Amino acid sequence: MNVAVLQLEVNADRTKDERMVHAMDILESMYRDNRHPQLVLLPEIWGTGFFNFENYQKESEELKGQTYFAFAPLAEKLGCYILTGSFVEREGSDLFNTSLLIDPEGNIAARYRKIHLFGYKSREPEVLTPGRDITVVGTKFGTWGITTCYDLRFPELYRAMVDKGAEGFLVPAAWPINRLDHWTIFNKARAVENQCYLISCNCAGSHGGATFGGHSMVVDPWGIAVASGGDKETVVWANIDLEEVEKSRRTFTALKDRVFK
Repeated sequence: MNVAVLQLEVNADRTKDERMVHAMDILESMYRDNRHPQLVLLPEIWGTGFFNFENYQKESEELKGQTYFAFAPLAEKLGCYILTGSFVEREGSDLFNTSLLIDPEGNIAARYRKIHLFGYKSREPEVLTPGRDITVVGTKFGTWGITTCYDLRFPELYRAMVDKGAEGFLVPAAWPINRLDHWTIFNKARAVENQCYLISCNCAGSHGGATFGGHSMVVDPWGIAVASGGDKETVVWANIDLEEVEKSRRTFTALKDRVFK
């Protein structure tokens, strides 16, 4: 399975529309260069900018809104799944931090609303409503759980997804550089303790008083980062083999040996 992780710079000098066009241009260039990933990931609230809370309401979207209509045709064109990263979803009077997984036919395969909202020097819990549902989705390329950023600090969520059949995790994020050590630890821990792949897509750049750490990564079921980015905008490419999940669980039986379930 060929994976492309779009680690985008989310700086204060671009509007949401400009960021959308930029991300779409990157995917169009993949098509022109005859590079065809099976899965593409984007970061957390990269269009609005995670720390631009004052823009959440005016830049919010319906489920099938600007983000969906931008990336559904590209998923069809590239013949791949696209995890759109997250955007501010509007439903009635509520706002959610929502990620969409779009399938190669341009349909919504899954929606995840971020469950754990980040309150440390952040207004996210003030302006958003938390999600309530775990999201695990079957695809042509295995079964994946979807989480977002701060969720990485809650291992019980990932174990619950494994118990629902997850073979890997997809994690868009806007993780600041000053806690980059935590980011690396959690990415590897969530993968190795669940014997899953973990694919994370972090932001780069600065806005709202925060500088983001980048270092998006693809971690295998043994906790090894098989691909990773630096702290600048980049596309992280990786080829993964989901048979490694079954192999790791068969040869090292940590999940089977659990006492507390």
